Parts: sequence; C-alpha cells; structure tokens
Amino acid sequence: MNKTSRTIAAILIALTLSGAAATTVHNVAYAAEQSQNGSSQVNTLSKSYVVYGAGAPQSAYSELNDTMDVDNSYQKLTATAADYQQYLDKNGTTTDSAMISSVSITPAGAGSGIKVNIRKYNGHSNITKVTAQQYAMVAQMAGITDITIDVTSNKPVTGESALTGVYKAFAADGHQLDPQNTSAANSVMNATQGAIDANSGDSSYAGKLMAAVGDVSKQIAQKKQSKNQNVSKDDIQDMLNDALKKRGIDNKTSNTQVNKIVNSLVTFQNSPISSSKTYVNNVTNTINNVKNSSGDLMNKAKAWVNSKDGKETQQQAANWFQRLINWIRSLF
Repeated sequence: MNKTSRTIAAILIALTLSGAAATTVHNVAYAAEQSQNGSSQVNTLSKSYVVYGAGAPQSAYSELNDTMDVDNSYQKLTATAADYQQYLDKNGTTTDSAMISSVSITPAGAGSGIKVNIRKYNGHSNITKVTAQQYAMVAQMAGITDITIDVTSNKPVTGESALTGVYKAFAADGHQLDPQNTSAANSVMNATQGAIDANSGDSSYAGKLMAAVGDVSKQIAQKKQSKNQNVSKDDIQDMLNDALKKRGIDNKTSNTQVNKIVNSLVTFQNSPISSSKTYVNNVTNTINNVKNSSGDLMNKAKAWVNSKDGKETQQQAANWFQRLINWIRSLF
C-alpha cells in the first residue's frame, strides 16, 4: 500500500479514537457531576429493566417483550398492588389483578433527558388516558433522567399505574427516589389530566402543556435556589399563564385547569427536588423532548432501529465496519 493510503488510514484511525475519547470524557464528566451533587435528587439507570404489571398474564410476556423491544439483557421485575401503594399512593386501594400496564426502561446518553413511547399491543392502543408527554415530565419531576421508557398493555387501561414500574426499577437499581418528589410528580400528572382530556382532539396539546409545566418547574427551582425562599402561589400562576401563552395554548386551558396545575406546582416547590441544581440542568432536556412531540412516540428513531429495515441496515453497517477493520489490519 502506498504512503498516501497509509496516511489516510492513520487519519481515519486517529479520528475514530479521538471521537471515542471525547465521548468517554463527556460521560465521565457527567458521572462526576452527578457524584459531586449527592443531594441532586436526580438519578439514572445502570442497566435496562422490564417491569410487568402483576395483572398481566405470563402468557402475554413474549408479546409484551416484542412490543417493547425487550431482550434477555433486561432485568425482569413485577409491579404489584403493594408497589403501587409504596410508590404512587400510600392511601390508594388497588389489587394485583388491576396492575395491567407494563414498562421497559433503558438508560440513555448523558443529556438525553426522558423520552417515552407508548407502544401498540397487537395493533391496539391500550393506554387510553395518560400521554407519553405526561409520563416523561412526571418522571423527570420525580427525580429521574436520561432514560427511554416504553409503555404498553395487553388490554385497555388508563395507564396511571405504569409509573409504579418505573419507580420500582430505580429502586432495584439502587436509587431510592424521595417519596416527597414522587408524590409531587404524581400530583402533576393528576392535575394535568383534565386539561389534556379536554383537548384530546389536539395531538400537540399534551406536549405543549407538559413543556409549559416543565418551564415553570425550572423557574421555581431557579428562583428558590437563588433567593433561598419559596415563590408565592400568585407568582407561580403568573409564570404558568406566561408559559401557556408562550406555547400558544393559553386560550385552550381553562382557569379551573390552570388552578389545579398551579396547586400541583406548589407541591413540587415544597419537595426536595426543587432545591436540586442538577434538576435545573436536566429538566431542560426533557422539556425539549416533549415540547414539539405529538402522539405516542417520542423516540421514533428507536422504533426504526428495531424494525426489520433498521436491523438490516445495522447489519450492513456492521459488515462494512468489519471490512474496514480488516483493510486497516492489512496495512501493517
């Protein structure tokens, strides 16, 4: 091989190695930041989990796995009625058989925020109430970041209990989410439901609303941390009205709906996560994920990657990369 070809090969290798090094440095720096902020209240996962609802029959597991792109590397858990009371509503009454929805939770890159996909089961949209955008912002407000969540069910359910599985996976991974944070986050999900139901004909509304809620939660946290005092309820209402106007949905959100959301944001302000600098940094990523999203899929790239065409393209890329490696080896 001539000198020019060898030089090109060396440049390719250097670029590849420098790119890998840059990625490694970025991830190490992010991990160090998380470690230094022990009271950050924000966590991510070390591996992937799938959590089946206790009411989902084991005969459906295979189809659930296929629907959520779950393979043997995922740690498997079951969400029970006792888990629901522990993580969502200590005064709630439910049964194992009522825990139907299932979730898979996958770690994502630093700075990814949270993305949620509500998957059709055998062609049916069985999560009938809670939206992907609600799941994403509520999980962020509970103290979670940088993951992809897939939600599905083998029969029609409203979907409120799906977060039980997410919280249980984090507990299994060694992260004890603060109950005040999860309670505040759950109150946001409940408070936003009425406005979303009233605008069910607008597929972009949920994303705009949850982005507005995220905007206000960030402002609350920033003001609390800079002044070391709470923002008044009236100020929170003004913030929310401004955020709704900015997103173009102020005329689609009633005063009653606004008041409910304001009350839930007051609860958020009183939770530990509002004092977390890492929350301020990370919530922006999830706001960006939800603000322009519509419908059930926030991470369509993952859907393509796991499709037949996507897998064929990955295999072709792997074959090409192996040929490149073999060629480089032949130069030396």
